Amino acid sequence: MIPNHEQFIKAITEKTKVSVQFFSMADSEVIDLVCAPMDYGPEAGTTGAVSRYLLWDYSSNNGSHTLSLLPEQVLDLRALGEVFDPAQINVRPPQWCIDRNWGDPVAIA
Repeated sequence: MIPNHEQFIKAITEKTKVSVQFFSMADSEVIDLVCAPMDYGPEAGTTGAVSRYLLWDYSSNNGSHTLSLLPEQVLDLRALGEVFDPAQINVRPPQWCIDRNWGDPVAIA
């Protein structure tokens, strides 16, 4: 887990965006983004039980907005005061790892 893990979890429950600085393995560089925090836990469809930080990348232009980061990739994470609407996030796993009150997934998907 990262030092600001509790801020990440609080941002999920409060539906507030986060600023994340991470090392992109694909780009071999440090990237700064503003994202919606989605979940923390093993990513669906992956082998092993490695927990990851799952975020919704508003700026993605590669077709997928889901950003999955290993804890060691996250260099800094700060909760922002800006609220996001979960209805804007089109990804819904069968079950979230972190409890939240985001309403009925079917109704907001």
